[in-house]
Amino acid sequence: MRNRKIIRKQNHDYSSDGWYFVTICTKNHECYFGEIVNDIMRPNDIGKQANAFIQEISNHFPFVELGKFIVMPNHIHIIVGIVGTRHVVSVQAMDTDVTNEFKNGVPELDHVVQLNQFGKTIPGSLSAILGQLKSTLTRWCRANYHDHFGWQVRFHDHIIRTDESFERISTYIENNPANWNDDKFHP
Repeated sequence: MRNRKIIRKQNHDYSSDGWYFVTICTKNHECYFGEIVNDIMRPNDIGKQANAFIQEISNHFPFVELGKFIVMPNHIHIIVGIVGTRHVVSVQAMDTDVTNEFKNGVPELDHVVQLNQFGKTIPGSLSAILGQLKSTLTRWCRANYHDHFGWQVRFHDHIIRTDESFERISTYIENNPANWNDDKFHP
């Protein structure tokens, strides 16, 4: 059996209140979202749609606040805040048909904590939120003849614990296009 590196903090409830710095990469680090020209991100159609879907997250997950984010050529950096009381989100949250682009996916909050069952994503967790973002963009790509598009299966996260860390990461995100040539994801 294959051993997989555990990339989430053990015993941390990723549906509880907290701020997270997340990096989501495209499959094989392919530059599906656009290009950097003169230190400015120039998104293509997929990159523009990724931006639009990210901006819609809080409309579909009312307990989520977004910090800085940037769609880079082959990855996305985003600060995600899960705020307020404990939540459970209906399974249909953000699960929309691509022609409606998020219009059907308003989650219902019932303030009950749902425990994870083996192999299932906890509704309202960071994984559920990002999974919905990834699947929504993937469906949009398929419907718009971008069949080649794909994501890496996992994402990277860092739990933000201090205001100083939040500010440092925000600055990093803002400056990311200017530092593209030195970026570890640069092809």
